[in-house]
Amino acid sequence: MNTNNYMIIDGMPVEINGEKNLLEVIRKAGIKLPTFCYHSELSIYGACRMCMVENEWGGLDAACSTPPKPGMQIKTNTQRLRKYRKMILELLLANHCRDCTTCNNNGKCKLQDLAITFNIEGVRFPNTAAEPKIDDSSNCITRDQNKCILCGDCVRMCNEIQNVGAIDFAHRGSKMTISTAFDQPIASSPCVGCGQCAAACPTGAIVVKNDKNKVWEALDDKNAKVTVQIAPAVRVAIGKELGHSNGENTIGKIVAALRRMGFDEIYDTSTGADLTVLEESNEFLKRLEAGDNKMPLFTSCCPAWVNFCEKNYPELLPNVSTCRSPMQMFASVIKEQNKTSSRKPVHVAVMPCTAKKQEAAREEFKVNGDPNVDYVITTQELIQMIKESGIVFADLEPEAVDMPFGTMTGAGVIFGVTGGVTEAVLRRLSSDKSSTSLMSIAYQGVRGMEGVKETKIMFGDRELRIAIVSGLKNAGDLIESIKAGEHYDFVEVMACPGGCVSGAGQPFTSQEEKEKRGKGLYSADKLSNIKRSEENPLMMSLYNGLLKGRVHELLHVHYADSVKEDK
Repeated sequence: MNTNNYMIIDGMPVEINGEKNLLEVIRKAGIKLPTFCYHSELSIYGACRMCMVENEWGGLDAACSTPPKPGMQIKTNTQRLRKYRKMILELLLANHCRDCTTCNNNGKCKLQDLAITFNIEGVRFPNTAAEPKIDDSSNCITRDQNKCILCGDCVRMCNEIQNVGAIDFAHRGSKMTISTAFDQPIASSPCVGCGQCAAACPTGAIVVKNDKNKVWEALDDKNAKVTVQIAPAVRVAIGKELGHSNGENTIGKIVAALRRMGFDEIYDTSTGADLTVLEESNEFLKRLEAGDNKMPLFTSCCPAWVNFCEKNYPELLPNVSTCRSPMQMFASVIKEQNKTSSRKPVHVAVMPCTAKKQEAAREEFKVNGDPNVDYVITTQELIQMIKESGIVFADLEPEAVDMPFGTMTGAGVIFGVTGGVTEAVLRRLSSDKSSTSLMSIAYQGVRGMEGVKETKIMFGDRELRIAIVSGLKNAGDLIESIKAGEHYDFVEVMACPGGCVSGAGQPFTSQEEKEKRGKGLYSADKLSNIKRSEENPLMMSLYNGLLKGRVHELLHVHYADSVKEDK
């Protein structure tokens, strides 16, 4: 056989076609080699050693860090390798908390999964781990050192993809840990609350802060009127764990489930996104017409991006839109509507994002000390609540959101994917309101899951330059290019790579599955009979009614020019 483009894996010839390492070729061959520390979007670390393979000379190679070569012969499943992998698992478990049934990551833990896969029936070594050290100082995440396996996924995610640098390895040998600088609480570190470390963590060492019990208490309170809003990205991520395909639009069933749980009023955050489109596009036009030097205008929908800007580029805060996020705009409207209720208004937001928990706690979004959003729960927490309720999600009949705020547009729905905010604003600014114009905007470079996208559009006789970035490292790199003289008029920033569909509060999945979520939002937009925010009849009603004379008070915010730490 000609081996110029082939290698032999477990006796089978497998073509090499540009793969960077053996692991990619092995997985292409249909073999699920175990890993802890490998993520295709992160650098190769090679620490866990679970992906070791045996070469033709009897040596062991790490598949994640070994490049494939034509003619190479390897084995992935020998008695020696099975024994080796089981030993690694035993050693990890020997120094790991084993309270799996009460762990937040129970059923989603890679260590637990591999222990079952390799039939680990007991651990021969004593557990020498110290008492659990829980850091729950953050509003967004909780850290438990006793569950850390030192795979380094969180460190590389925080440093390479997000460029935040809140955590890193500390100490050496058996004393090595993942820590903040000087072991300070995570809330006092440069952490921006994006939660991508929790999304990358294969165990329960870093998890999303769980607030669902507070919501249950509110629902059980007969003196409380509990309202809820659901973010656009939630509808395409919740289904996979509840009997539907990933990317399927399940908003109707989410509404039905929430109604059965006892929520009094249920709304779609897409309505708040329509308000954001109108306010942000107006702000952009005013700055453009005034020749404002506070350009480019940066979007303000993403709280982790706002935190990142405050902590790293405070001089750019005047460039960040004064518009509140859709969650906060809508919460202001809902709380204002219900302020005369005979029962205490309690507002809950279901979000794909961990940083929304921190945003809800900010002083800027409180009225007389009371937050506009009382509790934020993530998609993961909502899934847990549905399961706890005994609701068979797959069997639910879809239901509609409530009035008077039950009208939204496709422009609001696509906020959940990178480029969606920009596309919605361009729909608003375009003088051509035809369906052809609508489609042409979609093909001007605003769509796609790339971390950095640029487009140019004509606005009157002026060419506007627009940048769309997701992932905070990409945001930082773009800011440095702007400071070096690069010109943009409008910049959309999302902290999570790919936008809210990839939020840390969503069930973690592959890049391919995240792309399906994005496509699911665009499909929902296609099915919407109103595509532009300014055509939403509810908007006119709000501006002529509840918002009249109070637009700036209820829909805008000014962030302080100082770094604020979580308290």
